[in-house]
Amino acid sequence: MRYHVLATDYDGTLAHDGRVDDDTVAALKRLANTGRKLVLVTGRELDDLLAAFPQAELFDRIVAENGALLHHPAGQTTTPLGDPRRRSSSRPCAAAASTRSRSAASSWRPGTPTRPPCSRRSASSAWSCR
Repeated sequence: MRYHVLATDYDGTLAHDGRVDDDTVAALKRLANTGRKLVLVTGRELDDLLAAFPQAELFDRIVAENGALLHHPAGQTTTPLGDPRRRSSSRPCAAAASTRSRSAASSWRPGTPTRPPCSRRSASSAWSCR
């Protein structure tokens, strides 16, 4: 079986004490050079991650802020995956949104559009999760 995508967490997996070792960066470069895709998944805020990890451009996509944002480092574009006014875990479908964001990251393919995992028709309507 050949794996096509590596999705990994940042803190405690790639980074230890907030820093990614040179050997880990080298291994990520070798993996990317084989044609495989790299996806970084983190609870960190995107700006904080980019400041702490200058090699973020190694990744094809970054799912940040606990699944709230999808960042494309090469294109310098960021797509919200949920309503930024409702990022708290008190939202009825927060757990579902978080789970779906992780599964979207593991099944993402280049050129595949992304959609928010939860939506609502108006500010007074209920949240609907796909």
